Parts: sequence; structure tokens; C-alpha cells
Amino acid sequence: MENTPSRHTYKWFLAVAIACTLLCFGAGNIDIIAKAFLWLINLIFPLLLGLLMALIFNVIMFPIEKKLFPHAASSIKKKARRPLAIFLTLLIIFGIFISIAFLIIPELINGAKILLEIVKSIVQRLSLPAETLDISSLPIIGNFTKMDTAVEAIQSIAGCLVDFFIGLVFSVYLLANKEKLRRQLTHLATVWLPTHFVHISAHIILICSRTFRHFIIGQATEALILGSLCTLGMWLLRLPYAAMIGSLVGVTALLPMVGAFIGAIAGAFIILTESPVKALIFIIFLLILQQIEGNLIYPRVVGSKINFPAMWVLASIIIGGSLAGPLGMLLGVPIAASAYTLLKEATARHEKNTNSPNSCNTGCCNAKSSTPESTL
Repeated sequence: MENTPSRHTYKWFLAVAIACTLLCFGAGNIDIIAKAFLWLINLIFPLLLGLLMALIFNVIMFPIEKKLFPHAASSIKKKARRPLAIFLTLLIIFGIFISIAFLIIPELINGAKILLEIVKSIVQRLSLPAETLDISSLPIIGNFTKMDTAVEAIQSIAGCLVDFFIGLVFSVYLLANKEKLRRQLTHLATVWLPTHFVHISAHIILICSRTFRHFIIGQATEALILGSLCTLGMWLLRLPYAAMIGSLVGVTALLPMVGAFIGAIAGAFIILTESPVKALIFIIFLLILQQIEGNLIYPRVVGSKINFPAMWVLASIIIGGSLAGPLGMLLGVPIAASAYTLLKEATARHEKNTNSPNSCNTGCCNAKSSTPESTL
């Protein structure tokens, strides 16, 4: 009797045909797909920002909520635990950034005033009175004097503030209802998706969430170490504003690799108003400290928190920064670490199945396997 193709074979061929058709369509319309993707990202950007903020806030909120009324029998205390934990989390985070801003911004303004006076005195010495200098004739400054540019700048700032506010509100909503949202998503996935796919997806989300939480803890630890070392080094070198600039460097170091350079620029600008020589010493000192931190401290501190080798931490930062800039640097390490953990688990499972006696029909599997252990 002639064998006929099974229904499963037809489905497989149909899936391959559809995939090839979509691939050819995408290759021929890559510009349209890219524009549509960017439009979608811009549309949901506040929600993505809120999700990222919720993930970061939850790292701080979780231990706070755990310590609040741990043995409370009153329903009022139980209901007040989550709102109070969210309030304390926001108070801690914004309190730190606002305190640093109040320390740094006045010094930056004073520095700008001093540099402006220096430039004015240089212009006067060159027999070019500042009053006769046509500022609008300069191409860069002249563009900023145009009304259209000013309106666009105001609209851009207002748009960023609106996105931030919407993201903040959305993050608070996510934190307040995270258990309910988890149950709803689990129920929808269980009803509409295959059970095996739901289990795999849940495991991947669990790994990613745990890795991201440990990454944030490691990043904060590394920023604290760098800020302390910067303060101590500036104090030993007798540089001014040691505590303030050290705090600034520590806060900006929350952004991997490039954050410390942002703090270095602001710190050097502040010191420059007092002594150009000391500003140069500060830049050299921080460049050396940044090399030590980026190649020794950061990969080991953050890598140890997420069980990720130091070499791959550095590689994921470089690749993530090349693909998506500062955001890629921030998310590159937890994404790569999650993929590393999942690959490690899959490799171990594959080795176990390969070396299992049931995976071989001959008696050779009863012998001791000579396959080396996974080095992941």
C-alpha cells in the first residue's frame, strides 16, 4: 500500500512556506518595517518606561514591604503595607537624586558665571568689547535665537516630562497590582496557549526577573564602591568638593561604563572654576579609576551577583552600547546573563538526555560516558 503524507507533514510544509513568504516580504520592505517598528516603540514608549521603572523600583520595594508589619493581624495594616512601601521607595529614590541635584546645580551655575566672566575679560583684553560682539552672527548661537528652535526645544522637554510622568504613574499601578496582573496574564496564557509553551515562558520570565533584580543590586553596589573610591582619592589628592563630586560620580555610575565619564565632565567643570591644574589632576585620576573600575571591579561585582563571567559582562556592555547606546549598556548585561543561564540549563539538560541509557538502543550507553562536563 502506498504511503500518503501525514497531516503533520502538510502543516510543516505550510508553516515553512508562510515563513519564507514573510521573510521575502520583510527583506523587500525593510524600510517600511523599520518605520512601523519605530512608530510602535514611540507609541508605547511611556508604558515601556513605566515597566522599566517598576522593575527597578520593585528591587527596593520588595525588602521594604517585607519588613513592614510582618506579623500584622489587622486588615488595615495589611492594606496599608503596599501603598506605604511604594511611597517609601519613591521617597528614597527621588530623595537621593534631588539631594544630589541641589548639591550640584548651584555649583554648575556658579561655574558657568565664573567662566562667562573669564571669557568676557579675555574679549575685553583683545580690544573687542562684549557690547559690540554680535552674538546672533555666530552660526550656532544664532540658531538658538530663532523662535522655531526655541519652540521645538520647549516641546521636546515638555514631551519628555509627559512621558516620564505617564511612565511613573504606570509603574506605580504595576507595583500596586503586580499579583493581580500576574494572575490575569497566567490565566490568559493558560487558556489560549499550549501548556508546554506556558511552562517554558514562565521559566524564562522567572530567570530574567531574578537576573535583572540581582543586576540592579550589583550595579548599585558598584556605584557605591566607585563613589567612595572617588571621594577617598580626591581627599588624598587634596582636590576640592570631594564629597559632592564623589556622590555625583556614584550616582552617574548607575549607568554602566559611561556614567562615570558623565560625572567626570561635571566634576571637572566645577573644579575648573577654582583651579585648572586641579581640574586636570581630577580628570587624570578619574580616568585611571575608571579603567580599574571598568576592567576589574565592575565585571567582578556585577558578574558575581548574576553568576555571569567577567569577560562576558564586559562583552555584553560593549555590544549593547553599540546596538542601543546607554539603554543598551543598561539592559545588555541582564539580557546576556539571562540568555547565558538559559543556555547553561539547556546544555545540562541535553547532556543528561544524551548520556541517559534510554537514549541509546545498544549496550554502549551502560559504559561510563567520556563526555567532559559543561564549562558554561
